[in-house]
Amino acid sequence: MSSHGDPIPMTARQGGPLRGEALVPGDKSISHRALILGAMAVGETKISGLLEGQDVLDTGRAMEAFGAEVVNHGGGNWSVHGVGVGGFCEPDQVIDCGNSGTGVRLIMGAAATTDIAVTYTGDASLNSRPMGRVTDPLALFGTRAVGRAGGRLPMTLLGAKEPTPVRYVVPVPSAQVKSAVLLAGLNAPGETVVIEQEATRDHTERMLAGFGAEVSVEDTDEGRVITLKGQPELRPQTIAVPRDPSSAAFPVCAALLVDGSDVLVPNIGLNPTRAGLFYTLQEMGAELTFENMREEGGEPVADLRARYSPAMKGINVPPERAASMIDEYPVLSVVAAFAEGQTVMTGVKELRVKESDRIDAMAQGLRAAGVEVDEGEDWWTVTGRGFGQVAGGITAESRLDHRIAMSFLILGLASNAPVSVDDGGPIATSFPIFEDLMADLGAQIERTAR
Repeated sequence: MSSHGDPIPMTARQGGPLRGEALVPGDKSISHRALILGAMAVGETKISGLLEGQDVLDTGRAMEAFGAEVVNHGGGNWSVHGVGVGGFCEPDQVIDCGNSGTGVRLIMGAAATTDIAVTYTGDASLNSRPMGRVTDPLALFGTRAVGRAGGRLPMTLLGAKEPTPVRYVVPVPSAQVKSAVLLAGLNAPGETVVIEQEATRDHTERMLAGFGAEVSVEDTDEGRVITLKGQPELRPQTIAVPRDPSSAAFPVCAALLVDGSDVLVPNIGLNPTRAGLFYTLQEMGAELTFENMREEGGEPVADLRARYSPAMKGINVPPERAASMIDEYPVLSVVAAFAEGQTVMTGVKELRVKESDRIDAMAQGLRAAGVEVDEGEDWWTVTGRGFGQVAGGITAESRLDHRIAMSFLILGLASNAPVSVDDGGPIATSFPIFEDLMADLGAQIERTAR
């Protein structure tokens, strides 16, 4: 079932070329952080281009529950009147984060060093995901967590009464964990230090600096050392959210696979900690170009043009690139199915604990569609069949995972037979305009009877 209602079966099939502009929604990672830091600032933060998917809306409601004033002015324009660092009030109700692992982990961090009790829950998918990777470092501040076996939601966090700053080495690359610790460090005296041995998306560090926090980043022999001075007064900001590169991945990859396609995706965030997929596609031989490169709001952006690319080859994707494209491996595996030769993806164990086990979900569906896939705990390979050689003709399980659902629908646009997903409902969590946007480009995607 979908995270917020009855299942919505969907089917994609071959049609004509995809043409036009794909105006994908605002960046989900930046949207979450803009709402949270806006709520922790003193005064009114104004946000344009906010992603209005279910995940981000759930975060907005959580900030209201903590006492911030969150207003939707229409057209992606929002404002947040914050309560200041340490100013969160105790919510009257359980905080429901729906399907969003990013939302719940960042919110946990933001509230962890305020002396309040907060109970968190989510949908069936989120409640099956481990939270120990966040609650363990938050315990170092003095926060206590009580939840289900295995560190799963529903869970109550008792905020630290007298938080102490921490020095924490992130054990596996995770922007969510890093960000949760930094947000918790805002209300702890002294300096909180986070060390990551492999760089992950840095939106939190950039945005903290924009809101006036004292934060420094240094590359050392230990790794990337981020130092935050606690208990600042954050200044409200005006934030223009760039379009989401993770959402852009779907119309981009569709254009590469569908004969005769030429699609422009304007104003895409190209933060180097997020853009790994696009460089990987170029290395595979994709006709993908960056136009009008510029900087907006401290983030690099460009217009992406993707054209049909039938000569793509499989490659070995460098494991050090995984953190910059972790959410894009499912749709990359679809592209790999049409490339010539083998695409090898390593260093990707994080995919096992996303909204679903994404390696298993994609491997099962691709095999059913006639594509050879091998997998291990931390790696997988897809042996491409070449353009025009992928059978399709399957109904894939979305497993309450928006990226799995969209990836298989992209597969169906270029397969010899249509591809269905049992539930496209979760797509609304991150890409609520996916169906309309793809239809405007000419894609044959439709809801089907159960």
